[in-house]
Amino acid sequence: MPSRKSRSEKKDAGEDELRRDPYEVLGISSNSTDQEIKSAYRKMALRYHPDKNPNDPVAADMFKEITFAYDILSDAEKRRQYATDGFEAVGSENEELEVDISSLGAVNTIFAALFSKLGVPIRTTVSANVLEEALNGVVTTLPLMVGQVVSRKVEKQCAHFYSVKLTEEDAQAGLICRVQSSSKSKFKLLYFDRSENGGLSLALQEDSRKTGKFSFAGLYFFGFPVYRFDHRVNTRALSRDPETGFFKRLDGFQPCEIIELKAGSHVFAVYGDNFFKSVSYTLQVVTSAPFAKEKEILRSTEAEIVSKRAELLKFESEYREVFAQFTEMTSRCNGEIQEIDELLKRRNEIQASYTTLPPTRQASSKNRSWSWSRNSLLTERKEGGEGEEGEVTVRKEERKKRWFKTKTLRK
Repeated sequence: MPSRKSRSEKKDAGEDELRRDPYEVLGISSNSTDQEIKSAYRKMALRYHPDKNPNDPVAADMFKEITFAYDILSDAEKRRQYATDGFEAVGSENEELEVDISSLGAVNTIFAALFSKLGVPIRTTVSANVLEEALNGVVTTLPLMVGQVVSRKVEKQCAHFYSVKLTEEDAQAGLICRVQSSSKSKFKLLYFDRSENGGLSLALQEDSRKTGKFSFAGLYFFGFPVYRFDHRVNTRALSRDPETGFFKRLDGFQPCEIIELKAGSHVFAVYGDNFFKSVSYTLQVVTSAPFAKEKEILRSTEAEIVSKRAELLKFESEYREVFAQFTEMTSRCNGEIQEIDELLKRRNEIQASYTTLPPTRQASSKNRSWSWSRNSLLTERKEGGEGEEGEVTVRKEERKKRWFKTKTLRK
């Protein structure tokens, strides 16, 4: 049986490359939920991760294909576009690869850090080693009481795991898990489900974002849908077209997959996402009971944002229609202006042609007096004829003789 070729080998051999259906790639059905899509992706990504399959081009191609499929299906808008128009709608420019910093060499890490400093958005993923250890249940989990505050330092591309035990009262009130870093470091806040074999499977991930002098991330379990805001969706749209970026601004506003936690033990983790440095952080898990008013304000505010997102979708279609009409009217206006200018120019040329006089040039100010006297003399000659021209010559000779006599007498 012939071995499977990598994508680079296919291109070198000149073979046509056909993308597989993203649902087929992840081994799920087209009506799968967001959580099922995410679970399938994480399971396959862990299996084909380059860090687990060094020097294996087939595994590298599979990992890229899995990531591309997940990039489409994890985004509600891209998933809808793909269902309607296929791969043409999502475009090849969306084929982004999440970077596992722990698998990069020193040189590549430096380059990635440099690009990040320059403002190039680089998507990073949790280290495959961390996910595998969690899945095998070999990570150390520290107990954490509700209301307890912990301040620690986690090394880059490593994670600290915490186990929080909830009572029925805590679960009904709701839970808030927040992490912040005063050094504005990058980190990820993770929530894990317990699998049947006792291991931990990543269920939720929230990337830190900078605000003021801090960077922070939070997970909220209130018993009603709480939304997450993925700013990278808008960043990609803005990089292509600011106008499109405006209408896509709220596309990254999506509901969190888990809305409440049951009574029992739950595991959170803080993952160090810096390129080189460790991350100093403060973690706190609190019940939302004292924040009943804030919960209702959050619920109503997020409902307004969802409504505004729907309004933007409608407004975009109206805007595109009106803008197309405006562009057409502007083009017509420019055409009318040009046509009117041409007609007026033609009219002026026709009016200027109603004359028997030859075209003349205006003399400059310096030569105007000389031109006037010369023209006058020529006019005299033309009007006087040959006889008068002879008389003029005689008068000149007489003036010369008088001048000569006057000069002789003075001497």
